[in-house]
Amino acid sequence: MRNRTMAGDESEVRRHSSLAGRAPIGERELIWMMALLMALNAFGIDAILPALDDLARDFGASGNDRQFVVGVYLLASGVGTLLPGSFADRFGRRPILFVALGAYILLSIACALATSFAMLVALRAVQGIFAAGIIALPPAIIRDRVGGDRMARMMSLIFVIFLLVPAIAPSIGQGIVAVMGDWRWIFGAMAALGIGMTAWVYFRLPETLHAADRQEIRLKPIVRNMTSAVTLRATIGYTLGSALVFGGLFGFINSSQQLIGEAFGAGDAFPMIFAICAACMAVSNWSNSRIVERFGARRVSHVALFAFIAVAAAQLWFASQPDESLWTFVPLMAANMSLLGFIGANFGSIAMQPFGHIAGAASSAQGFLRMTSGAALGGFIGYAYDGTARPLALALLATAVLSLLFVLFSEKGELFGPPVPDED
Repeated sequence: MRNRTMAGDESEVRRHSSLAGRAPIGERELIWMMALLMALNAFGIDAILPALDDLARDFGASGNDRQFVVGVYLLASGVGTLLPGSFADRFGRRPILFVALGAYILLSIACALATSFAMLVALRAVQGIFAAGIIALPPAIIRDRVGGDRMARMMSLIFVIFLLVPAIAPSIGQGIVAVMGDWRWIFGAMAALGIGMTAWVYFRLPETLHAADRQEIRLKPIVRNMTSAVTLRATIGYTLGSALVFGGLFGFINSSQQLIGEAFGAGDAFPMIFAICAACMAVSNWSNSRIVERFGARRVSHVALFAFIAVAAAQLWFASQPDESLWTFVPLMAANMSLLGFIGANFGSIAMQPFGHIAGAASSAQGFLRMTSGAALGGFIGYAYDGTARPLALALLATAVLSLLFVLFSEKGELFGPPVPDED
């Protein structure tokens, strides 16, 4: 089997670089590009959060219904991840990325022009399906180049940059509404960012899929490849485990504006508090990138998962007290978001490790399972919001414990495995 380095397939790199008239893309630029591609999706989720009150008022949406603008997008993104991977394994990563980016731009404009809440939710669902391409393909592109714990390091660096967007997106959304006076301009900003990313990808990203790894578009091989990606015992526990813990995170995102802004009375300080939590996750991903190749993705993520369970238990205890305040909720939520930085990229890299030859299909299948399960769970948690942090805290603890059980299943009861070298 071939050992793929960041140089990738040299002939492919030269061919696409010569078209652009530029030097081959380097590791640092590739990391930034993949991170900001994924960040388009995050911006589409988080920038609208401060405007949910205005949006609900304009369309007459009541109570927790406003969460559908976020929850439907997340769920549709998960469903949509089934589609791009197999096509990317056949036609290459670039063409499928352009389809996803083009749809993201057009549907952002359509959302800005929506005339009813039902229309907006429907458009967000379609947008989420197409946005799946910018979620599913970056891990496949990285897997085309590297494997083992080196992939975990690169994915951690990607998440560092990617998470800067959720940290600042609510503030950007709030600023857009303050300056332009209308939440619709947030979707206009999404379209503009999509156009910028499309140009960058067009001129700088080479095709990373090796000719020998191209798969035919036939239902039987596609189903076989995807099935293997989500049934292999060594990896399925990590896919389901990450779906569970990120389901808890999605539950927080769905209810964060109501919980922090209303229940804890933070008001206009909500974007700043949300940014603090997201920034903690970014810092931990950077820390993970510095240590994961030394200690191994398994050791780091397993320790983090046990710590997550302990913090979630503390969250539940405080949430059960009648006088819980913002000063106890935010530090504990920030701590668990930090721990997710040591879990997410590592779980994903472990799950992708055996599938270098079908990275697109594997990324799609695992992304589908992870995103649909996580989004559905997150929607349920968010909709269970009752004016307190108790439903969220209980969900965080329960999902973390179940995640540990799934990991134990994949590892046959043995945790804290050694580092894995970069090889197919």
